[in-house]
Amino acid sequence: MKKGYFGDFGGQFVPELLIPPLRELERACANILPTQDFQEELAGLLRDFAGRPTPLSYCETLSRELGFSLWLKREDLLHTGAHKMNNTLGQALLARRMGKSRLLAETGAGQHGVATAAAAAKLGMGCSIYMGSEDVERQSSNVARMRLLGAEVIAVRSGTRTLKDAINEALRAWIVEQADTHYCFGTAAGPHPFPTLVRDLQSVIGIEAKAQFRERKGKLPDSVVACVGGGSNAIGIFYPFASDPQAKDVRLVGIEAGGSGEPGCYNSAPVTLGRPGVLHGQLSMLLQDACGQVLPSHSVSAGLDYPGVGPEHAHLAASGRAQYRIVNDEAALRAYLCLARKEGVIPALESSHALAWVLDNPGEFAPGAQVIVNLSGRGDKDMDIVSRHTQKGQGGAA
Repeated sequence: MKKGYFGDFGGQFVPELLIPPLRELERACANILPTQDFQEELAGLLRDFAGRPTPLSYCETLSRELGFSLWLKREDLLHTGAHKMNNTLGQALLARRMGKSRLLAETGAGQHGVATAAAAAKLGMGCSIYMGSEDVERQSSNVARMRLLGAEVIAVRSGTRTLKDAINEALRAWIVEQADTHYCFGTAAGPHPFPTLVRDLQSVIGIEAKAQFRERKGKLPDSVVACVGGGSNAIGIFYPFASDPQAKDVRLVGIEAGGSGEPGCYNSAPVTLGRPGVLHGQLSMLLQDACGQVLPSHSVSAGLDYPGVGPEHAHLAASGRAQYRIVNDEAALRAYLCLARKEGVIPALESSHALAWVLDNPGEFAPGAQVIVNLSGRGDKDMDIVSRHTQKGQGGAA
């Protein structure tokens, strides 16, 4: 396999000015990341600051109704409220050991921004966050948290004013500020080595889930389901299963965002509906028109509102090791309310897409099957969005 590629996908398609910091990061990944000293310090931060391990929770009510066992990997209980902390602590610690004093990041739903700001504060680093102005408006509580943690939040008003455009501006800023700044990329996408680095830092999710399930049931689960935007939470739980020959029968299902689900409306499902193309330094599956121009994406969840996907997900789909399905806004809103009312857990709208596919497709699972859904984040940030949609008559009582 070519360096930086997963099958036919991946690479390093960037301006020449970004090659030096990427090579510097690649050396750090090879020489610093695997060392015992680094891994022990990171493990301590994940345990004592972030709150790992996160629980594996059994959904008693929903399991009884569905006829199979539903489990939640509770990344919503991690510090700052989502899986993003696994990645930001790792990258921040790596950056500090590289001699960097500042972190630069993009964010969509704001969870990566909050996690980056928290990691920067913990490690005594400066922090600037680029965020699409539309996302600044719909995720105002996370913007307030980032600023409280000491980060500068920069609203991006170009393009669709969402995650794609925030990444564009962050990459431009990194060209200028690379001497003392590390770009803390938020998802398992972008130019090499980011997809591998983020995957490795997020793999703690799947490593824990495997061990916890074996401890509870004495075997592996039948299926693992996760939402997919850029794909970091999904690859984090998928990879320890996909890379284990003994787990070859565990079904991996990634859920993309279908938007409103109406004909002609935008979606965020590049694996299922896209074509190979280059965006943000990588060759992967991409939403694009007949001329190769990037199409706008849409999802009720800001964290899934992205026209591309990490290259390893594109490879998992092409190889058949993982399957990818689409869930629309309305189904995700119903699942959000359902989990809150039947299990006492408020999920992020991103995670609600994965949950919705399981709830709406019980025929996909054999009676008595064991299914883990990665609950990538908590839904406090989405309460205003859900309230507005519910008032419009969408996402009614589950």
